[in-house]
Amino acid sequence: MRARSVVVVLYDDVQSLDVTGPLEVFAGAGAAAGQPGAYRVTTASAGGRPVRSSSGLRLLPDADLAEVGPVHTLLVPGGVDFEHPDGALVARIRELADRAERVVSVCTGAFLLAEAGLLSGRRATTHWAYCGELARRFPDVAVDPDPIHVRDGRVATSAGVTAGIDLALALVEEDHGRDAALLIARHLVVFLRRPGNQAQFSTQLAAQVAARQPLREVQQWIAEHPGADLSVEELARRSALSPRHFARAFAAEVGVTPGRYVDGVRLEAARRLLEDTDDGVEAIARSCGYGTPEAMRRAFVRTVAAPPAEYRRRFRSRPDGPPAGGPQPDGGH
Repeated sequence: MRARSVVVVLYDDVQSLDVTGPLEVFAGAGAAAGQPGAYRVTTASAGGRPVRSSSGLRLLPDADLAEVGPVHTLLVPGGVDFEHPDGALVARIRELADRAERVVSVCTGAFLLAEAGLLSGRRATTHWAYCGELARRFPDVAVDPDPIHVRDGRVATSAGVTAGIDLALALVEEDHGRDAALLIARHLVVFLRRPGNQAQFSTQLAAQVAARQPLREVQQWIAEHPGADLSVEELARRSALSPRHFARAFAAEVGVTPGRYVDGVRLEAARRLLEDTDDGVEAIARSCGYGTPEAMRRAFVRTVAAPPAEYRRRFRSRPDGPPAGGPQPDGGH
């Protein structure tokens, strides 16, 4: 089988893990697929000059960016100075992309693709902290802040840093099958379970941390006890505030209402249990505070557009064998 050419664009202040994460995946793919040399990975910079990453790591490219080609997969990592991209670099990315079969970005590399006009009219993502800026600067791009990675035709974009590994694994799976991708994932000690629409960050990371200690303690209690009584009245009692004062203070300091925060934590807890345990849907619903499997099913369909059993099938950490617990008539479908 002919090797697929992967060109990784290097430039000063590039995020080193955006480069090395996907590179490790592609480098290991040949052995995993039983096809040494399945990918021919080339790092390239303007003039072939060494670059210094944002963390200070010095990277020595394989080639001059002006001389590489042909390209099967063009990979553009993110960097610190994405708001002021070099015009010549953007132009060369556009030229290479025009002839590439796949164009991929990691983190803020999406800004370089957008500057090159490669995301116009497409759905895309980037690091959650910069999705708003990407949408503001490029209104013709349909920016989705939630997924780990997004594929729109031959262009794929991914969220911050380690999401580049998830996307590279998805591309290897597309090229060489799930077994090869799973073998690489195991070698790198990462999960192979994300078609892309996993959330970029947890409820706790997405929300603000309350300024007042009693409210911070309530946030921690919610995370550790999703199956407990998490009504406003009970949470207010724990924080030594009246229910009305608690609800108002929590929303002001955390950025969401107590009810919405609790919903997010419970859904996240249920997702983890579906992904990582053999527990049945009924037991998970009970332990996460849903009360009934049907209540949990409604929450999943409303939030992740899939019932629990389907979610488990798609995102299970251990894909070998049938879904844990076998058929789940208790609300899993």
